[in-house]
Amino acid sequence: MTTHLNAETSHSTLSLPDTALVSDLFTLRDYLRWVSSEFYLAGLHYGHGTQSAWDEAVALCLGALHLPWNVDPGVLEARLLPVERQRIIALARARVNTRQPLPYLLGEAFFAGHPFNVDERVLIPRSPIAELIEDGFSAWFPEEPPESVLDLCTGSGCIGIATGLYLPTCEVTLADISQDALAVARENITRHDVGDRVRAVASDVFDGLEGQRFDLIVSNPPYVDARDLATMPAEFRHEPALALGAGKDGLDIVRRILREARSHLTDTGWLIVEVGNSDRHVEAAFPDVPFMWLDFERGGQGVFVLSAAELDAHAASFA
Repeated sequence: MTTHLNAETSHSTLSLPDTALVSDLFTLRDYLRWVSSEFYLAGLHYGHGTQSAWDEAVALCLGALHLPWNVDPGVLEARLLPVERQRIIALARARVNTRQPLPYLLGEAFFAGHPFNVDERVLIPRSPIAELIEDGFSAWFPEEPPESVLDLCTGSGCIGIATGLYLPTCEVTLADISQDALAVARENITRHDVGDRVRAVASDVFDGLEGQRFDLIVSNPPYVDARDLATMPAEFRHEPALALGAGKDGLDIVRRILREARSHLTDTGWLIVEVGNSDRHVEAAFPDVPFMWLDFERGGQGVFVLSAAELDAHAASFA
């Protein structure tokens, strides 16, 4: 006799009341399993610090419980307080129902190993430039670290502040056109107690930095082209559009940076800019410029490096 087994269609349990969930889920392991299942069913998009439903569930539960990433695995069997269970449930509901990126729900994101305040006034830190910071930009400053660094289009301030934390002798300027973003950057300056070496200033690209020169300019500017901006997953639509889109080919701000950066670099200075998948537009727009495109151990693309001398040599291309 042949038996036919009909697989029951999986359904979300988010429609159940909190009381039903709290009464059946007790340990951290229970909640990791439940949250990851709900995220998988919801078809969420990942790309703000995690790459899968499981990773996102781990980040949510640990963040909700204020536990570090390297917590002892023995805590998995710990029973959670009712208020802790309800906090995890509320965050899971919000993540699925609103499609807000998890760092906004937690109010925090990690970058280059350090926590930063984030909310919808700023992009969520995720730049591969973190690897360069952790290495102290040693490929370009092998003997002495840069004395002065500009984090252009700073957003939350994560690139510049992390640079200041890894290079404790350098002076860092954080620049952004958005007063909202600068407010968050100043919160992070205070959080990391680096106000003696890191300052935040309002600047439309370089327009607020007249007469200032830096050994290193690092920028993660808006670079998303119009097509990609129109087709982004819902999660990205919670981020400030001003910090994402930059014209039809995504290079409106990048062109200004290339044109104006040399006058703000020292003669031996370096420019490092992230353009993501608009790297193809950069190559098409400036075919004669020898951009150095970087590779990253942890993934990421579209970061180029140019020296002050190269900016001089190709000034005509950027005019």
